[in-house]
Amino acid sequence: MEHILDLYAQPYDGKRPLWCFDERPCQLLGDKLVPIPMQPGKQWRYDHHYERHGVCNLLVAFQPHTGQRVVQVRQQRTARDYADFMIALKTLHNPGADALQIVQDNLNTHSPSSFYTVLPPAQALAMANQFEMHYTPKNASWLNMVEIELSVIARQCLDRRIDSMQRLEQEVLTFVAERNRHACTIHWQFTPELARIKFDRFYPKLQH
Repeated sequence: MEHILDLYAQPYDGKRPLWCFDERPCQLLGDKLVPIPMQPGKQWRYDHHYERHGVCNLLVAFQPHTGQRVVQVRQQRTARDYADFMIALKTLHNPGADALQIVQDNLNTHSPSSFYTVLPPAQALAMANQFEMHYTPKNASWLNMVEIELSVIARQCLDRRIDSMQRLEQEVLTFVAERNRHACTIHWQFTPELARIKFDRFYPKLQH
């Protein structure tokens, strides 16, 4: 835990920028009956029955120092999807960086080995060497700042029925572009010092 908190306390380094990464499944739901739009004095009305149109996945990387985020909407979240996302994050969004520091959870696909699903071994190793992976402890995904960003996106874009991956992608990317334009960031206040107070009972006691 303190390792992740210490990363957040470090100043921005353009050669080794810090990115927080996570994924979120999204249900695609459509209306069986056409909703009735709002009118003066009347709310928007819709029927409680809906149709399922499958699931897609939101892949998000958030840069807390610059207030930038990179988002992809993909059909699945396999090792190949993860590798494609990370390769794009490095080559398109951080081409001048020596390495990217990635805070993420311990999902089995969140590993440098995923690069071997899309690149020949020599290239996969070279790409893996451009990442420094930092994993949140088990049951401590709240330590990952991108969870807050995902919550914002969900409340603003996903808290209603969206029936296709294309429409979801359009709405999410439009919202994300606006947040990037304003460099919206997160003011993280949980420090190692606060963690030592709050979780004092979990720290081992010194032997005198």
